[in-house]
Amino acid sequence: MPAVQRPPEDNPVQLVITFFYYRDLAAAMRFYEDVMGFTLAIDQKWSKIYRIGGGAHVGLVDEARGMHRSAPVKPVQLCIRVADVNAWYTYAQAREVADLSKLFVNDALGIRAFTFCDPEGYQLEIQSATRPGA
Repeated sequence: MPAVQRPPEDNPVQLVITFFYYRDLAAAMRFYEDVMGFTLAIDQKWSKIYRIGGGAHVGLVDEARGMHRSAPVKPVQLCIRVADVNAWYTYAQAREVADLSKLFVNDALGIRAFTFCDPEGYQLEIQSATRPGA
């Protein structure tokens, strides 16, 4: 029996969506629209999919309808790479986002970054590369 192979390049991935599950979907929507400035790309009523950039998206799901439930511990992080981490840090400070870290440099990874949390505790990291190829 021949090995099954991945679909060819003429059948490319169209979107990448990371789903987060919320008790209060409306509060999450306000955060991702008003603070993060993301645009609603797909409205599935109890699931809202926001465009981050390129083919990257984040999906906000009402836990009462989704495949998973919200949990107090969120062992996941949404990382967003930007050209100017300093501008984003100034913006995050002005918006008084929850659990805002200090700007930090990770030489091993070649990044300058900071973190903060959304309304239900999912951590976001905003970062810029400090060297080519990082």
